[in-house]
Amino acid sequence: METVAEGLAFPEGPVVMADGSVIVVELASGRITRCWNGRKEVVCEIGGGPNGAAIGPDGALYVCNNGGLDLTRFQNARGPGCEGRIERVDLATGTFERLYDNCDGIALEAPNDLVFAADGTLWFTDLGKTHDGIRTASGLFACSADGTAITAIDRHPISYNGVGLSPDGTTVYCADTHQARLYSYKAVPEAQRPQWVATAPGHVGFDSLAVTAAGNICVATLYQGGITTITPDGRTAKRAFDDRYTTNIAFGGEDMQDAWITLSASGRLIKARWDEPGLRLNFNG
Repeated sequence: METVAEGLAFPEGPVVMADGSVIVVELASGRITRCWNGRKEVVCEIGGGPNGAAIGPDGALYVCNNGGLDLTRFQNARGPGCEGRIERVDLATGTFERLYDNCDGIALEAPNDLVFAADGTLWFTDLGKTHDGIRTASGLFACSADGTAITAIDRHPISYNGVGLSPDGTTVYCADTHQARLYSYKAVPEAQRPQWVATAPGHVGFDSLAVTAAGNICVATLYQGGITTITPDGRTAKRAFDDRYTTNIAFGGEDMQDAWITLSASGRLIKARWDEPGLRLNFNG
């Protein structure tokens, strides 16, 4: 295990770039940062609570922004500027723009994670918000990358977080944080109900995920920090890491067996060798 960067403000959403760097979001500071060889470089001060990130078909960085989070209380920030949204970042200039903050006139709550299909469709989850003892709705959505069309796939989940696609692109996987359950959907942009895949044992929660070339789903696992690997037929195995907020995993390297993992409570981005190759994403930086 190698520490790539430390001193990060609750890092999430690692994006492995072709030049060997890794871009992460810093949720607690509203910042997007490029990391490599112990160095850190600020891409932009995006504000709010950047959560998940992915390279789109145009080479830009697309970001799920939950609007802000009070990490001392683990409740969402409120007030102007705290709206949940999907944003696009020009990596050459650091400028960013808001693409979506609602669907069918209903405000997005706390967009969390995202993945691009081969045809450019952007799938993203909305975790929902918690504040003052109130819990708002979660959901799964599909949209175009140009900001012109968005569809609600399911508005009834408890707390969707990680999202990923099967190797053949026909299945969307969603990890539910509070239930520690993995669900699947058909990768068609229309309203539908999920299929249960697996539930993790123990007092744990699910965060982000990445899929392997063989189709296994590697889910970052909270509270008893680690990565839970789930087969499509529901078998589970766990690899532990020394941070109760192990939040994300992303694959890269020549053989796709390098795994970059965010250990958010301790503010670290680490690199580890994985026992199987990860799935190459449809678009790469």
